[in-house]
Amino acid sequence: MAQLRIDIDLCTGCGVCVPSCPLGALSLNDGVAVASEACNDCAACISVCPVEALSIPIEHRLQESKLTDYRDVWVFCEVEEGKIVHVTPELLGKGRELADTLGCRLCTVLLGHEVENLASQLFHYGADCVYLVEDERLSPYRTVPYMEAFVSLVKKYKPEIILIGATICGRDLAGAVATRLETGLTADCTELRIADDGKSLLQTRPAFGGNIMAQILCEKHRPQMATVRPKVMEMPELDASRSGEMVRESLVLGDARILTEVLEYIKDELESVNLVDADIIVSGGRGLGKPENFSVVRELAKVLGGVVGSSRAAVDAGWIPYPHQVGQTGKTVRPKLYIACGISGAIQHLAGMRTSDVIIAINKDPEAPIFKVATYGIVGDVLQVVPKLTERLKRL
Repeated sequence: MAQLRIDIDLCTGCGVCVPSCPLGALSLNDGVAVASEACNDCAACISVCPVEALSIPIEHRLQESKLTDYRDVWVFCEVEEGKIVHVTPELLGKGRELADTLGCRLCTVLLGHEVENLASQLFHYGADCVYLVEDERLSPYRTVPYMEAFVSLVKKYKPEIILIGATICGRDLAGAVATRLETGLTADCTELRIADDGKSLLQTRPAFGGNIMAQILCEKHRPQMATVRPKVMEMPELDASRSGEMVRESLVLGDARILTEVLEYIKDELESVNLVDADIIVSGGRGLGKPENFSVVRELAKVLGGVVGSSRAAVDAGWIPYPHQVGQTGKTVRPKLYIACGISGAIQHLAGMRTSDVIIAINKDPEAPIFKVATYGIVGDVLQVVPKLTERLKRL
C-alpha cells in the first residue's frame, strides 16, 4: 500500500507533479493532487513539487543505517546429482568482480545433504566464505526447506547482493526468497555492475519481449537480488591454491511445514538435446523455408560434431521441438562455434547467443541484424550455401 502523503494545505494544484509520475498515478481533483493505488512510493514526484506538499513518512523508508548493515556478495550454489551446476562458477566469476569493486567478501550458500566435499571447488572459483547447511530434507530440492534455510542465513548475516542461476530450481528459489524478505528481484539479467554511486547493483535485462534493455536498481531495500541465465557470464579461472572460511548452520524447520514430497523424477526425453554445454551449435530459422529443410542443418551439425539449435520462429511454426530453441525465451548458449542458418537476428535470439566465441551467419539479406554480431558472414541462399559447406567439411 502506497505511503505517499499529500498536504492539501500546502498543495496549490499547480500540476507539476502529475507528469513526473512514471506510473501515471497522480492527477488533480478539485485543484488538489491525488494519488491512485498505482503509486509505488518511488518518490519521483517529491523532488519536483515547488511547495514541498508531497512526502513519504520516514518510518516507511529504509534508513541509511539499515542499508549499511548489509554487506558481502552471495552466490547460491546449485547442486545436481552431487555436482555443482555449471552456472554457479559463472556467477562466482561475476560475484568476485562485484565484491572487489565494493571492497567486501564473496560468499557462497551451499545447501543439501552430504555436499560439504563441494566447498573446496567453490573456494577455487573465488569464494572467500561458504555458508553450509546440510540436512536430509534438503535433498532433493523442494521450495519450502530451501527457502527457510536461505532466508534464515540472510536474516542472520545480511548480504548486500544475492546472485542465483536462472535455472528451474534457481528461479523457484529466488522468487520465494525475495517474497519472504520483501525485497526486489530482477530476473534473467544479462549484465551486472556496480552503479556510479559506488554501492547499488545496476541490473540489465531484456524487457518488452527483448525489444529494449532495461536497467534496474533496488535502492530502498536489501538484499539486492538477481537471477542470471547459464552461459551469460564468463567462466572464471580455477585457482586450486585458494581456500576460505566455512560457516556451518542448521535447518530449523518442523516437518509439518514441508508440504511436498518428491516421489520420483521422470526425465523428459525431449530435453536430451544439451544446448547449454555444447561447443558447436548449428541453428536454423524461418529462412529455411519449410521444416523438411532442417535436414541441411542437421547434416552440418553431424559433420561438425555439434548439436542442432533453432530460432523461436522455427519453433513457433512447429518445425522443430522447443528444447532446440536458442534465445531469450529458449536457452542461453555460449559455444565455441555458433552457425546461424537463415536466422535474421531478432534481439530475442541475439540475447541468447551473442556471447559465442565465433559466430558464422548465413543469410540472403545483407542487412539482416545477425551480421552485426557475426564474426564471419555469408550472404547467400542458405539452401545452397550450407550443403556446399557440409560437403567441403566432409572432404576435410
